[in-house]
Amino acid sequence: MGPRRKGRILAIQALYAYEIQGNGSLEALIQFPWEEEDSEGGESSALAKQFAALLVTGAVQHLPEIDSLIQKHLENWELKRVAKVDLSILRMSVYCLLYQKDIPPTVVIDEAVDLSKEFGTEDSYRFVNGVLDGIRKSLEKSLEKKDLPPS
Repeated sequence: MGPRRKGRILAIQALYAYEIQGNGSLEALIQFPWEEEDSEGGESSALAKQFAALLVTGAVQHLPEIDSLIQKHLENWELKRVAKVDLSILRMSVYCLLYQKDIPPTVVIDEAVDLSKEFGTEDSYRFVNGVLDGIRKSLEKSLEKKDLPPS
């Protein structure tokens, strides 16, 4: 498993813990105390933790904006009813869509779908895909409007 994939898994775990613990200490979470060192160890594990820390810190810093965007794309759902694992995946992914411009939106969504298949419920991947695709489309529309010359 590559360091970015491992980093995304760590980020989801940390965001899940952050939500469950009632928004506990971010500094403690990004130490990933539950994570054992890889048998291969070293650089790969360090890169994964570094990437995860970036994702977690960014998502938490922008949480009101991210949650508002997610809520706008939930059809007949309230944010508080979304499964915590799905919410963690959505928060991390929306942060990436908004602020990690070096990662193509299709990659962000594909990774989120894969992670929701691995960690979510049977239907999580459909839900996550639908919400993220809606957000992607709305972000693309808002970029197109900014690029249009004034009339």
